[in-house]
Amino acid sequence: MPVDPLWNSTRACELAAQRRPGALIRLGREHRAWTLAALGDRLGCSAATVSRLERRARVVDLALVHRAALEVGVPRHILVVSLAPSPTVVSAATRVTASPRDAEEDSMRRRTLLTATAAAGPAALFMGLDDALADSPVSTPGAGPLNIRLADARALFDKGAHQQLLAALPCLIADAHSAAASSRSSLDQARLSTVYSLASALLSKMASYDRARLTADRARTWAQVSGSPLAAAAAARELAIVLRHQDQQAAAQRLMTSAAADVEATGLRTDASAAAYAQMLCTLAYTAARGGQRAEALAMTEEARRAARRLPQAAPAGRLFPLSPAAVDLYAVGVHWALGDAGAALEAGKSLRAEQFPTGERKARMGTDMARAWWAWNRPEQTARALLGAYRASPAEVRDRPAIRGIVDELAERHPRTNGVRELHDAVARAV
Repeated sequence: MPVDPLWNSTRACELAAQRRPGALIRLGREHRAWTLAALGDRLGCSAATVSRLERRARVVDLALVHRAALEVGVPRHILVVSLAPSPTVVSAATRVTASPRDAEEDSMRRRTLLTATAAAGPAALFMGLDDALADSPVSTPGAGPLNIRLADARALFDKGAHQQLLAALPCLIADAHSAAASSRSSLDQARLSTVYSLASALLSKMASYDRARLTADRARTWAQVSGSPLAAAAAARELAIVLRHQDQQAAAQRLMTSAAADVEATGLRTDASAAAYAQMLCTLAYTAARGGQRAEALAMTEEARRAARRLPQAAPAGRLFPLSPAAVDLYAVGVHWALGDAGAALEAGKSLRAEQFPTGERKARMGTDMARAWWAWNRPEQTARALLGAYRASPAEVRDRPAIRGIVDELAERHPRTNGVRELHDAVARAV
């Protein structure tokens, strides 16, 4: 389909280069002779919302920008350029690296800065991420291949190094944006979506749900731009988790139902797509359980078990959805707990062992999920034992999750002499 000459005009190119997606949307709307209200009707919002969207210098709702751009005909490659971080402006005082030794020193400085920032605590780290989300920082030439850095970031998540990952995210977001804008390739766009999904997963763990909602929205938009069904599934899952925490169970369930159908429509011809489908079903089951829909939750859990039968016991490294049959059984523990049946939760998890899970994050999640069931069953000693196992696997899974910290505090208050309680409480207190 030929591109409208409007988008090859000097004005369109200038607006894209100036990083003004709202102005591009206005250009397209006026070209079609639509009023603000007419575009608002198509988008399901008010004329005032469209006006703000067009006038704002910074993107607030990336999903709405994408939908509006699609309506008025902004080509995808033009939109991608307009959404990229602003180009670096190098002042005369900026030192340019001129030798391998200088490059090595710059790399050492970056590592030192990262370590210092991580040591500053979550508040300072959240501020750095907020700045990156409001206006992506400049990219970091020489920081290494993006795919390797994304894998390293995922490894930080998997071992529960939350503060280190939070410190690394601003530069990772910037470089992923830069790569997506410069190459315009679907792979780089999907990778950018994956970075945002990872950020959303971390922020949800740390109970920063407003930030998690923003990053999940951006992950969905870039997944749509890339056309990757697996990136879209990952982004939908993160958004559903946020919606669930924001007491929007029905919206979360609709989203996951649609996401599962989209993955299933791919034909599930590979293990990666089969794992994605099983993961969608697991998340859908837990979402239904949190909404009190017992029959649907249990049915989805069984369907997830069937979908996971073809998967290996240990997921290959680097898989976007590292699901295994044991992981599905762990989800069943959470489903029964959410349905208020602690006995069934404990029965579902009785054969699970830490060695079935390859990462510290998953080992710890097994411990915290079993601890919740033991706590609901009024077994403080077993609760403390499970939480100690979780803490040893990944301290952040106990320390950074408010609901789990709440159980630790209640144990210390109500059962201070129970075996393991003092050790657990002291360990978590020292880590804060």
